[in-house]
Amino acid sequence: MKHILLVSQYFHPESFRVNDMAVEWVKRGYKMTVLTGIPNYPMGKFYEGYDRKHRTRESWNGIDIIRIPLIARGNSSNKLFNALGMAANYLSFMMSGKRWVKSREARELNADLVFTFEVSPMTQALIGVWYGKRYNVPTYLYVQDLWPENVETVTGIHNRMVIGPIDRMVDKIYRDTGTIFTTSPSFVNAIVNRKVGVDKNKVHYWPQYAEEFYVPAAPKKSEWLDPADGFYKIAFTGNIGTAQGLDVLPKTAKLLMDEPVKFVIVGDGRYQPEFESQIQDMGVSDKFIMIPRQPAERIPEILGVCDAGFISFNKTTLWEMTIPAKLQSYMACGKPIIASASGETKRIIDEAGCGICTPTGDAEALAEGIKHMMHIDNEEMRGRARAYFENRFNKMKLMCEMDMFLND
Repeated sequence: MKHILLVSQYFHPESFRVNDMAVEWVKRGYKMTVLTGIPNYPMGKFYEGYDRKHRTRESWNGIDIIRIPLIARGNSSNKLFNALGMAANYLSFMMSGKRWVKSREARELNADLVFTFEVSPMTQALIGVWYGKRYNVPTYLYVQDLWPENVETVTGIHNRMVIGPIDRMVDKIYRDTGTIFTTSPSFVNAIVNRKVGVDKNKVHYWPQYAEEFYVPAAPKKSEWLDPADGFYKIAFTGNIGTAQGLDVLPKTAKLLMDEPVKFVIVGDGRYQPEFESQIQDMGVSDKFIMIPRQPAERIPEILGVCDAGFISFNKTTLWEMTIPAKLQSYMACGKPIIASASGETKRIIDEAGCGICTPTGDAEALAEGIKHMMHIDNEEMRGRARAYFENRFNKMKLMCEMDMFLND
């Protein structure tokens, strides 16, 4: 079978779905080499035991991992320092990748193709393009975050002096990449309809799946949750960042003070201190159960005790085009979904008939929606969520489809 060079700035022990994709490719007989950075996501400092000199080469689940130097993104309460830290993080990985592509190690790798897994930053995709051109191998790109839209949305920067060069970089990446996959149909349209024009025949919708351990779990008492406590529990799992629009929850909790509702927040991230401060300021601490970031394998167990999964975004055009990975995870676990979102997220929830979707950021509508969900039988929604997942987001079906692309 073929030798895949997988380029991803984030990889194990950082928790991203690309880890499972790489393991599955090994099971399918591919030889796997991963070019990645020093783990530091999401808290912005290097994981214990990792730095620029230690554990730069290792093996995990049959995968050869090459870690190239980068600057940790940092974590500051100052937004300017955060932005500078992110820029340094992105650019340092790209420059290290450029040097690596010219190295003896890259020359002797003899990969048959290069596959870039792109969650921000898009700059990492240049490494895949450079490798493909230099060693004349096919290039594949899996777009999770649209650029420059993501940069503008997250940073609020719209100055053409900044966005123009990023736009031109993205055009070059799309032009020089052989096959492009995206996580939503809206992303396909956005890429194909760029001003420079991208050949629609090389852009494909390939949705994210949920790993096989995401299955419905029986309610089980844990150190945090008791299925017999009488509360309607709504779970949010994953990164606590500004993009998630979680500021709607303290306001919603205030409107639900007299209802037996608890919000179960599982994860961490840059926005967490501000989010917890909002909870305190609104006087709704008793409505929230904060659980530290957990291994992905424990999420089904936590969801098993909860009545619904929660999804929210900030109100922007970009997030309307995005299908969040947690949507597949919730559906795989047979959870009804409560969302404060629109666009692709609303489309899927409505198609599946597995929950409710209220207008983005509208606390009053969300509170009313939660009351509605509390007083109806959610059993049918559970079944519809799992059925939709099996039909549209099944891992084995999607990976077999990917095999056909890689071996075409």
